[in-house]
Amino acid sequence: MTGNDARFRWLVTGGAGFLGVHLCRGLVEHGQDVIAFDSAPFPREEQINGIRFVQGDIRDSGAVTRELSRVDFVVHAAAALALAPPPEIDQVNAEGTRIVLEACAQARVKRLIYIGTTAVYGMPRQHPIYEDAPLNPMGDYGIAKAKAETYCVNAAGVETVRIRPKSFIGTGRLGIFQILFDWIESGKRIPVLGDGNNRFQLLDVRDLVEAVYLAAQRGRDQDVYNIGASKFGTVNEDLGALLAYARTGSRILHVPSRPTKMILGALSATHLSPVYRWVYDTADQDSFVSIEKAQRDLGWNPRFSNVESMINTYAWYLGEGKEMAKRTGTSHRVAWKQGVLRLAKAVM
Repeated sequence: MTGNDARFRWLVTGGAGFLGVHLCRGLVEHGQDVIAFDSAPFPREEQINGIRFVQGDIRDSGAVTRELSRVDFVVHAAAALALAPPPEIDQVNAEGTRIVLEACAQARVKRLIYIGTTAVYGMPRQHPIYEDAPLNPMGDYGIAKAKAETYCVNAAGVETVRIRPKSFIGTGRLGIFQILFDWIESGKRIPVLGDGNNRFQLLDVRDLVEAVYLAAQRGRDQDVYNIGASKFGTVNEDLGALLAYARTGSRILHVPSRPTKMILGALSATHLSPVYRWVYDTADQDSFVSIEKAQRDLGWNPRFSNVESMINTYAWYLGEGKEMAKRTGTSHRVAWKQGVLRLAKAVM
């Protein structure tokens, strides 16, 4: 990023989260004025010169409206993740979006960039997935995010651009990836559902930040853009490259999909495992989107491959992430309790 851009005022909801911190840092690097808005405190280890932090809840319309004076762009990244209770997922992800949109219209914000998810597509058979593919959202998280997109499309008084990113990783990302990194560091076998020859696209958070910045200025009102890596291979190829880099003796273990999914489903339903349905149902399937529209309309091109992003994040984990992983919770910036997976790890 460069600092040669026109100066605007931005508000980032979820500004203290994994993506929010990267958004704030990237926008400041672009020479922008940034307000980070989040219900959680801004992480002390991620202090960024040039931002103003406001602690508040997006479901509090008054708190949101007060911070929107003279704001040009809102990046709506606040979200309850899939491990949260279903009522909270709907209240934050769907109704929270509606409240933010109404506050933006009242404050005459120029444009809101909505951070969605490719989970709204469900599991289509044809790949790559294009933006006009039918929506078939999976689980409470996907349903709430699809509902929020409807609010964006129907919003009055503020322009909206929707972004549908693939699962994104980078420095500061723990959550489900911390479990993978922990097993790799320990030299354990890594279970892969099926034969591992399915192609699974990821996304580097730095590429996502650049896409958001360009969407704010070049995206079409009420339009939607898929965002993902352009260079990715099969699960065997990309995970294998990470294991080769780690050099811990960790290797891939192929396991049968159907019985493994049944077991993971039962464990998830009884809260004995943090691996939720979207993760295990898509693990043995092709999962990649077309990014042609974003490349054409936004002039955006991803810089990092799956392998580069995974290695970069794993290297960060070894150096700094393990200290962060001492905290547990349901966000991307903390470790998720492995539950019964710790027993599985012991025999791998």
